[in-house]
Amino acid sequence: MDGETTIAQGLHITDDSAGYDAACKRVLSEKAILARIMKSCLEEYKDCDVGDIAGKYIEGQPQVSAVPVLPDEGGTVINGMDTEDKSVREGTVSYDIRFRAVVPSSEEQIALIINVEAQNDFYPGYPLIKRGIYYCCRMISSQYGREFTDAHYEKIKKVYSIWICKNPPQYRGNTITRYRLVEEHLVGEAKEPIKNYDLLSIIMLCLGGPKGANYDGILRMLDVLLSNETSEAKKRKILQDDYDIQMTQTMEREVSVMCNLSKGVREIGRAEGRAEGRAEGHAERALSDLRNLMETLGLTIEQAMAALKVPEGERQKYMDLLERQ
Repeated sequence: MDGETTIAQGLHITDDSAGYDAACKRVLSEKAILARIMKSCLEEYKDCDVGDIAGKYIEGQPQVSAVPVLPDEGGTVINGMDTEDKSVREGTVSYDIRFRAVVPSSEEQIALIINVEAQNDFYPGYPLIKRGIYYCCRMISSQYGREFTDAHYEKIKKVYSIWICKNPPQYRGNTITRYRLVEEHLVGEAKEPIKNYDLLSIIMLCLGGPKGANYDGILRMLDVLLSNETSEAKKRKILQDDYDIQMTQTMEREVSVMCNLSKGVREIGRAEGRAEGRAEGHAERALSDLRNLMETLGLTIEQAMAALKVPEGERQKYMDLLERQ
């Protein structure tokens, strides 16, 4: 369609929640969106203009694991890198989005490898941060034979794994947290150039909605962009007026399609919300039982959960909840 942006194509999705999730990934792969995420979360780009990030520093054309790449028709997305890492022993890792970007003002044209993940479930049965660390390690190890060979470890590219968590627990809503390698002096003050060890960072970008604190900047933009509650008119106005994300007439029509589909997604969400309400009541009772066992019998949290036969996939959630109380 003439004048149709890639964002618009990404918003044109099938009538189910899986299609909605796939569309979220397509929309996030738009350079205009990635540039704003990079400026807000990656120190290498904090002083850059978003237009320069999108036009000069992000390499390649869009590619997303969930859906096929569409040809450029007014928008620019990234398909410069494969979204799969394959290992005979460890299996295949599929990234939502992965691409390369040049570090501004780097004399040697230093490149970064960046992965972006859209995550609905904050408690998938394991600490999400550990998956982020694993993704970073895979992106580093997979560089052998691509970025360097033999013992040329000096050519390893820094990697980022950025996790956009749409449904985090309340205490993590509207937060951006970075995890990375740092130098720590245990004896003496030996200094290593930071470029030799600052090779991986995980960014946890947790959305929280307008009722929470810190609802501004990239957190607000992504919440509006990915929301299935925000009306079509409000979404269009905020993205255009506040974030200078231009939408063509075709884009507006596609936003309308997405918002219509959102009604079905909201109904699913309400049903899940009622189920979650019942689950929260069960969780409160379980937490009370865990505390009682720990206090009266002197058990560790692991022993108390084993005694209550808490499923393995739920134990991290209870550990986090107890830690917050």
